[in-house]
Amino acid sequence: MGKNDFEEKIIEEIENEEEIKFDEKLREKIKKEIKEKYKKEIKKIKREIEKKRKKKEKEEEEYFIRFSLNIRLQHFILAVGVLILIITGLPIKFHEAMWAKIILKIMGGIQVSRILHRVGASLLFIVSVWHMLYIIFTREGRREFIELLPRPKDIMDFIQNIKYFLGLVNEKPKFGRFSYIEKFDYWAVYWGMVIMLGSGTILWFHNFFLGVLPKFILDIAKEVHSDEAMLATLAIVIWHWYNAHFNPEVFPFNPTIFTGKIPKERMLKEHPLEYEKIMKEKSKK
Repeated sequence: MGKNDFEEKIIEEIENEEEIKFDEKLREKIKKEIKEKYKKEIKKIKREIEKKRKKKEKEEEEYFIRFSLNIRLQHFILAVGVLILIITGLPIKFHEAMWAKIILKIMGGIQVSRILHRVGASLLFIVSVWHMLYIIFTREGRREFIELLPRPKDIMDFIQNIKYFLGLVNEKPKFGRFSYIEKFDYWAVYWGMVIMLGSGTILWFHNFFLGVLPKFILDIAKEVHSDEAMLATLAIVIWHWYNAHFNPEVFPFNPTIFTGKIPKERMLKEHPLEYEKIMKEKSKK
């Protein structure tokens, strides 16, 4: 049955039911409406089929475990603590600016902001101790720490990446479990936490430290804390968030640090050497 026959049959059925006869103009109008209606229905069905297909492909896609629950929880507490510190710390640093005054007012004033800032600092301290215990007392922690140590290959990878971006070579460097970018992220946080927690502790318990240290040490701690905070904020917003989430290859969101899983396609692209290592280990079993 052709399209026109199908439409004619529907019109005839309506005519018989209603016991009326449509003129040619009305018949054409009905045909057009039937055609438009079924076009919309077909598009809707196609969208549903495509949605189911993508869902099935996602379910069947091979995933690799990249981060354990322990690591993900550490990252979550670190992220929450750092965000609290940024949101509460920057308005204090730039308290004379209009935007800072507005934020401080929303938070309930500078005293509330200081309390919240210390909550963020406490979370940072907790995750620092947790991470140290994780490295010292767990096999996974020691293995991850060793993987994160800088190596000569990182320098070569960096040089090759620059050459690739400049069009001097055709291949990107092949990374193992962690690229030099991820290692830089890790050690920047490590260094930042030592500086921030050290200087922050002196400023938090300034009455005690004024009794045992010269005042210029507290002045230095204040400047170091302020400048390192600004550096850390810029590093997180510009460097880390771009590489982790805003990079065109993962934009708008990279769920790996929250789910712990990475799809095979990304594994092959971002960590081919680790993929090869996993496959070799599987073949030996």
